[in-house]
Amino acid sequence: MPLVKEGINEAFGKVIKELREERGLSQQELADYSELDRSYISDMERGRYNATLHTIYKLAEVLKVAPNKLLERVDSLLKR
Repeated sequence: MPLVKEGINEAFGKVIKELREERGLSQQELADYSELDRSYISDMERGRYNATLHTIYKLAEVLKVAPNKLLERVDSLLKR
């Protein structure tokens, strides 16, 4: 059994986009508040990048969600 499920980057990106839109933030605003580049946010939302633990915590803080809750949403998507 693989340690990392296929599609995890896509699921993480979808959750980040959903949370960002729920909070009424643009990609640029999320990038600014989390001190990341807007193109990185865009690529992450499209599943192109693995987020580091540091990035997960930064995004969770800006999106006002506990990091574990963010990852629970990702896990929920993967189980569908």
